[in-house]
Amino acid sequence: MLQFEELRLTLLAEREKLQGLREAFGIDAMRAEIQTLDEQAAQPAFWDDLKQSQAVLQKSAKLKARIAQYERLAAHFEDALTMIELADEEEAEELFGECKESVEAFKASLEAITLSTLLTGEYDANSATITFHAGAGGTEAQDWNEMLVRMYQRWAERHGFTCKLVDWLDGEEAGLKSAELLIEGENAYGFLRSENGVHRLVRCSPYDSSGRRHTSFASLQVMPVLADDSDVEINPDDIKMDVFRASGAGGQKVNKTSSAVRLTHIPTGIVTTCQVERSQHQNREVALRMLKSELVHIKEVQHLERIEDIKGVQMEIGWGSQIRSYVFMPYTMAKDHRTGYENGNIPAVMDGDLDGFINAYLKMQATQ
Repeated sequence: MLQFEELRLTLLAEREKLQGLREAFGIDAMRAEIQTLDEQAAQPAFWDDLKQSQAVLQKSAKLKARIAQYERLAAHFEDALTMIELADEEEAEELFGECKESVEAFKASLEAITLSTLLTGEYDANSATITFHAGAGGTEAQDWNEMLVRMYQRWAERHGFTCKLVDWLDGEEAGLKSAELLIEGENAYGFLRSENGVHRLVRCSPYDSSGRRHTSFASLQVMPVLADDSDVEINPDDIKMDVFRASGAGGQKVNKTSSAVRLTHIPTGIVTTCQVERSQHQNREVALRMLKSELVHIKEVQHLERIEDIKGVQMEIGWGSQIRSYVFMPYTMAKDHRTGYENGNIPAVMDGDLDGFINAYLKMQATQ
């Protein structure tokens, strides 16, 4: 049948891309490396160096997961092709919709995994923190800031990442003046680094009794989370620690004791805060990890060699500096000003449908 033949040809056109992905992954080389790592793990003295043994096992597990990811995709291709050919042979028109969905799902997975091969930065595989700051505009900007926090929480959920709001400062009437999200999972920073910058909202404000159109701004700073064994060292004398009670509802304990921690790096003025953990010690550990991440991020961006030379980077949260605009009226559109990518489905975007923006940025970066 013609419709099945066209669908089969559409799928077969993706075979070359699938093979290209296999080569990009270096599947054969990964299998050889796994064998070498497994041989190391089988040595009698393997566990004598616990830190080294854990590193070997983690690397082996990561390689095996990447191979399994490719094999699932290859199996999806073969299953979809078999389904199309059987349905065509049996002239089962009622299966066309299912066959088409399978092909579309395969193409989407192939594109997503192919894009992950572009994440070659030193910290791209790491988890990430996103710091949100409301711009000028009072309640309207603070409400927009909270909307962005929710948007990235939904994005994280869509991708199976663990997401935690580790710090926040409530707005005076509504929304959030500032907030910090910790998003944990492989490649979280690689995908989210494209979101760093100023985000602009245009809408009729629900806080304006006259129903006038307002423009609001909020800034996002995205940083990689460093591993606990990171070699970044900070002089303890350069850190000032303050403790305070957590704001907001926290159950029976979190907001009744001074467990929240604020760390200030004196040489740079960088401040990190955590207030969601149950103990002061846990909050300090999270805040210290975030501080190290921010110092390394700034160091990477400015190409400086010594942490003590790092100076904070300030960005105006206003006109002319936005990377993306979200328009709720007189039309609906979210547009990225760096790539030109647009999405007219604002409800979907605000519910975490950001892959189009992220993918467009990664492709742009790959061609530069």
